[in-house]
Parts: sequence; C-alpha cells; structure tokens
Amino acid sequence: MTDKTRVQSETPRVVRVTPDMKALARFVLEQAGREAITDDVRLAAAYILGHEGVEPAAESEWDPGRALKDGVRHEFGERGGVNMSIEASTTFTVIESETMPKIFQGERGVKEGCYLYSRHFNPTNFHFGQRLAAMEDMKIAYPTASGMSAIGCTVRQNLEMGDEVIASGTVYGGTHALFENILPREGIGVTFVNPNNTKDFERAITLKTKIIYVETEANPTMVIADLRALAQMANAHSIALVVDNTFTPLSFTPAHMEADNLVVLYSTTKFINGMSDAVGGAICCSEEFLTKLMDLRTGRLMLDGPVMDPKNAFQLNLYLNTLPIRIMEHSRRALMYAQRMEEMGLRVYYPGLSSHPQHELATSMMNPRYGYGGMLSADFGSAEMAMKFADKLQELNGAFHAVSFGYCHTLVSVSATSTSSEVAPEDQRAMGLTPGLARLSIGFTGGLESEWKKIEEAINCVRKG
Repeated sequence: MTDKTRVQSETPRVVRVTPDMKALARFVLEQAGREAITDDVRLAAAYILGHEGVEPAAESEWDPGRALKDGVRHEFGERGGVNMSIEASTTFTVIESETMPKIFQGERGVKEGCYLYSRHFNPTNFHFGQRLAAMEDMKIAYPTASGMSAIGCTVRQNLEMGDEVIASGTVYGGTHALFENILPREGIGVTFVNPNNTKDFERAITLKTKIIYVETEANPTMVIADLRALAQMANAHSIALVVDNTFTPLSFTPAHMEADNLVVLYSTTKFINGMSDAVGGAICCSEEFLTKLMDLRTGRLMLDGPVMDPKNAFQLNLYLNTLPIRIMEHSRRALMYAQRMEEMGLRVYYPGLSSHPQHELATSMMNPRYGYGGMLSADFGSAEMAMKFADKLQELNGAFHAVSFGYCHTLVSVSATSTSSEVAPEDQRAMGLTPGLARLSIGFTGGLESEWKKIEEAINCVRKG
C-alpha cells in the first residue's frame, strides 16, 4: 500500500489497567441498577474490567477505516455522480485490433485500462476489490460470488494432487465439509489440528504441506488464532498462510502479522455487507497470486468462474463507507452484553472478556479503535435450552432466529444443529462445540439498554423452565 494509507489513528493511547481503576469500575457496575449511570460510563467500566490484568497492544499508526477512505482514489460516476457507475457489460471492445492478442497473452490488463470479459475483470468489481485491499493493507483483492467460492478457489489454486493442507479443527461448518469430504476426493490430504495449540500445526507439517488454514476468530467457539506464530511457522517452511477474517473485519489486520505468503478471505455477505441482502466473497492477496488465479489456462477464478455481479459490487462498495462506525457499535454492544451475560452466571465466549483463554493474544493483535468484534457465544447447557432462548429472544423482537451474521439486527442460532451441523458430533466435541452453544451476532438497532433487557428476559425465561 502507499504511505498515505498509514495514517495516525485517532484512538487515544491505552494505558495499563490499575487495581484502583478496576475497583472503581466494579463499583460503577454495581450501582448501575440503582443509579442513573449513562451508557458511556457503563461501557467504560465494562471495558476496563474486560482488560483486567492485560497490557494492551501498543498503538500503531494503522487505521483500516481511514484506509478505506484515503487508500484508494474515489471513483466518480460516468457523468460526475458522487457514486461510481455500474459497469453492467459482460464484454468490452478494443479500439485497436492488436490490443486483443496482447490481453490474451497477459501483456495488457486492467492497469492499462484494458478489460476483456467480466468473468476476467470488471471495472466496478475491480474498484470494490481495491478498497478491500486498502482496508487489509494488501496489494489487491478480487470479489467472488460467495465466501465458499473464495475459499475453494484459493485452496485449489495452491494445491495439487498429493499436496496437504493443515487446517484449524474449529472452522465454519461449510469449510470443514469442503476440507473433510471434497478435497480428499481430489487427492489432497487434510489434517485438522487444535487451534489452541500452535505447536500442533508445527508437528503436522510435512514436505507435502502447502497451506496452513485458520479463521482469525473461530466460528462458533471464538477461539483466537495466534497469527504471528503461524506466520513465522509458514515463513520458515515456505508455505502459504490462508486466513478467514470474516468474523473480524477492521478489528484484526492479518497482513500485519508478517506472513510472506498470505491470503485473507472474506464472506462479504456478513459484516462487510451488513444488510444481509447480497451474497459475496473476496480474496485479498499478492498480485502474483491473483495473476495465477486469473490465468486463462490454469486459473481457478477464471475457469471456475465464481464472478460477483457488478450490481452487488456497487452496492457493497457503498456499504463499505459505513463499515467502520458499524463495527465500532457492534463491538461496543457485544462487549457490554458479554460482560452482563457472564455476570448472570452464563459461560460466555467473547475475546473482549478477561475470562477468554486468548484474551491477551487478541488484545495484542487487534486494532483497538474497532474493538473485539460483534460475535459472541453462550452455553445454555443443552440444545433444548439454547433453542428456547433463541425462540424467546425472537418472540421479544430482540433477535431473529437465523443463520449468518453481521446483520444490523441481532441474529441468534444454535450452531451444533445449524451452521456446524456438517461437522460430526465427535468432531464438534473435539473443537469445544457443545450442543447448548448459542451464537449471537450482536446488532446495533434499537437502544442499547432496551435490547439488553430483551436478552436478560430471554435468559431468565430459560432458567425458569
């Protein structure tokens, strides 16, 4: 990226939390039910306790939200509109006939303003990809038709028959199914390891290993991958590190963990979209890797053809403008709700809580301004109780009982019987996914306190039986 994208963050410098600060924070929260405590004061107290005993990451100059705005030149509409135009054409003309063979031979391309066919490159999609690349501090990004197509094309481009991939055993159910059921049929070896133990990745590496695959924050157990350690490991063995960052855009920047051969993946359907009205994905990578993906003879993107509709790219490009303030509010509410749910005696999984096993690791890697993200999970003891909670919360209009996440309204699902149902029960147990685990994607609609009261009421309803 250019130097101008490395701008000074507006986040105040964070200092070590002292015992006096923690005592005052506890007092504030204890009084919250009896006194008129403002949301900002309550949030500050919850934030302090969430950082108990942790030295936060040193403030850096990187602000991915600012990079979204300043990292790429704004694309105006064809006739000067403030929004870029939608290039709906499937094919493009050349002014001079000798240009056509040069495009097919790779001598001319989008950098020279030469477009061929929208399965190859499309101007609207290309601009959306440039903004995603700026946000990730990476060279280039390519939008795809779905998150799964981004995963499938990336993995297959890196692997041939006989190669191996080492994957976190705690990943989205669809990813797990691809790795467990499909890739082995193509002659690709897959080893699942415990993401809590980085040494397990090291022990699994062989001469045939070509990829380490992880999610920054695991779906749905909220386990945090040690991206720095994995980057060093991948570099030492000259293998690719592929990171699905769908749970945590802006909050974490995998490119800053210094992997030499890094690919960052997204399902843009989720937080990047925010409105749950368009399916999509993205591959953020080096120019060299994208050239391989788009090769006319061997490129998985070019030949598999999972192209994003430019109308969706246009829409998602608009939604990117509000992503920073949306993520900050998702994170603000998720931290407070996680804190309160834990105080009610639930086992809550959220990296912003000091009780989270990787809390210090998450804090050391995060971009502080954007918090720990909007996803949390809570264990209700059984699938029956988790479903009862989800149903009651929906009845109260506190959430929609639905899969997916990143929507403006809170979504709740019981992962073992929904988005992770592709994972065998024994593998669910191994990854720490219990039958009673409810996953919540915390929204930002409605008042903070009024939405909390709905969650609180749903929890109390479950407890009453």
